[in-house]
Amino acid sequence: MQIITTKQDLQREVEACKSHGKSIGLVPTMGALHAGHASLVRRAVSENNVCVVSVFVNPTQFNNKEDLALYPRDLQRDAQLLESIGAHYVFAPSPEEMYTAEEMSGTFRFDFGGLDKVMEGKMRPGHFNGVVQVVSRLFYLVRPDRVYFGEKDFQQLAIIRFMVERSELAGTFGDLRIVGCPIVREESGLAMSSRNERLSEEEKATATAIYRTLRESMKWAKTQSVREVEKRVVDTINSVDGLETEYYEIVDKTTLLPTDTFSNAIGCVTVYCGKVRLIDNIQY
Repeated sequence: MQIITTKQDLQREVEACKSHGKSIGLVPTMGALHAGHASLVRRAVSENNVCVVSVFVNPTQFNNKEDLALYPRDLQRDAQLLESIGAHYVFAPSPEEMYTAEEMSGTFRFDFGGLDKVMEGKMRPGHFNGVVQVVSRLFYLVRPDRVYFGEKDFQQLAIIRFMVERSELAGTFGDLRIVGCPIVREESGLAMSSRNERLSEEEKATATAIYRTLRESMKWAKTQSVREVEKRVVDTINSVDGLETEYYEIVDKTTLLPTDTFSNAIGCVTVYCGKVRLIDNIQY
């Protein structure tokens, strides 16, 4: 496995792979890798000749500087995991390598078709501008055949699919396929996340109430309306000492707009456990 830190070196390796007719799978990450990331990488390795994993804490998608500073970083540990599961290249650039000073200080503009106006987009203005900025740049650099994302970040996945399939960038990346992969959970049910590293053991135990409540909501959906289920989920999570719901919205899986039916619906939640912001979802 090779660790690459410059765009020039990455493109040289990509050109060599393409010249030999090799398919390339890309797994974009911000590092602090866990079993959820590993599941994406294993799938990329199994479905492509070459697997490229980016490890880059992208500053332009953080609207909270403290959150950016606290984000866990351990490239050596990440590289050891990636090598053990068969990744071929790790792209780990610095912010200065990825962006010019102007790009770092400015805002990347993109028409999201309204997908950025709800849930995470509403709570974190500018977040998805930064996500699309870095992901589109990775697509140009790697020119992958398939790109792998976890379904825990469901809104992000929907926005990336929009970018590739229906936006002004549609067709730019050829026949690129976006592959959504199931959420990987700890034995307790807590969705795996790099942010879990910031939780104490007591907080981890408390946070298990999030998914437990989401599973219960599947039963409530049989006899209650969408709005009633939303309220019950929020009230139930907030009744747990140490948890505070930022939002819980049941939306259409395609449009991400509020829906009055459980058909084609997904419930997306963001909860603060202490100072750590956790997200999860459940498909009805």
